[in-house]
Amino acid sequence: MPKRILTGVVTSDKTDKTVTVKVERRVKHPLYGKIIKRSKKYHAHDESNEYVVGDTVRIEETRPISKTKTWAVIDRLRASKGTEVEAELDVKEAKPTGAPEEKKEAAKKAATKKSDDAKTDKVEADAE
Repeated sequence: MPKRILTGVVTSDKTDKTVTVKVERRVKHPLYGKIIKRSKKYHAHDESNEYVVGDTVRIEETRPISKTKTWAVIDRLRASKGTEVEAELDVKEAKPTGAPEEKKEAAKKAATKKSDDAKTDKVEADAE
């Protein structure tokens, strides 16, 4: 039987080598049909204590590690705001662009094109 994999947000990292992950799911109300949120908290094993509150992580079902811990964190999908990890992820995802001089030239061209368009619109309005 395949292991279940869930996605959730870390709500607590106070215990050693363990994080509490809140997993939300959306279900349809049986009578009224409205979509409502249901959530459950899981204790997941975090060997290196690297995940912090606010991180979005994936957890995988494992053998029982303790009385309440039967899940392990696989990886981080999104870092919480204001952490060093988030800054590292932003640097990795940044794409190199043209030199600053090229950007300035492109901005100048766009600005002159807009002003030329405005002048022609004004001349056409005066002609009418």
